[in-house]
Amino acid sequence: MEEVLTIYTQPYDPKRPVVCLDETSKQLIEEVRHPIAMRPGQRECYDTEYKRNGVVNIFMGFEPLAGKRLVAVTDQRTKIDFAHYIKVLVDEHYPNAQTVVLVMDNLNTHTKASLYEAFPPEEAKRIADKIEIHYTPKHGRWLHMAEIERSHLSK
Repeated sequence: MEEVLTIYTQPYDPKRPVVCLDETSKQLIEEVRHPIAMRPGQRECYDTEYKRNGVVNIFMGFEPLAGKRLVAVTDQRTKIDFAHYIKVLVDEHYPNAQTVVLVMDNLNTHTKASLYEAFPPEEAKRIADKIEIHYTPKHGRWLHMAEIERSHLSK
């Protein structure tokens, strides 16, 4: 806990941005009936019946000191998907950073080893050398800024 709190108290440094990372799955649904339009004194009404259109994974990186949200939607939530998200984060969003400090939960895909499953060793090492990983403690959801941010956005 102290490690994560110490990271959160550091001043903004564009060479070492702190990015909190979380992911979640989201069911895609489609309305099967048109809603009943609003009328004076009445809300718009929706039927509870819907059509399922699969599930997607949403990655969200949140850089609290810069007020940035970096969202990506993938078909799955695998080590390969995680590795590609990290590559985009390092190469496209933070190309000038020396180190991207990642704060995230310790899901089994959230490791530097995922990079080696997705990329050749030289590329995986290049990306791994640009990230510094810090895990939120078990039962420490209240410390996970990306999870809190994602929760607010979904409400």
